[in-house]
Amino acid sequence: MSDEARLTAWVRGRVQGVGFRWFTRANALEIGELNGFARNTDDGRVQVVAEGPRENCHRLLAWLNSADTPGRVEGVTEIWDTPRGGYDGFAIR
Repeated sequence: MSDEARLTAWVRGRVQGVGFRWFTRANALEIGELNGFARNTDDGRVQVVAEGPRENCHRLLAWLNSADTPGRVEGVTEIWDTPRGGYDGFAIR
């Protein structure tokens, strides 16, 4: 199994208008070695895509599922894949 991974997570709950994307980016930068983005979706969720070391992706996912996030997370749906690249840092979209 490769050490590099791509995590795509859809976070549902009260996660828009509460700084969720900003805190997700800050957490990804604190974890380190993660590239990707966080963006609001039209249905009220936040989509997070993170590529980097698998352990770091798991750390970000654990934070997304924790009580430390802004707003109120009701659930996280995740998909794991191989990295595709093309990201420069971790962006808010």
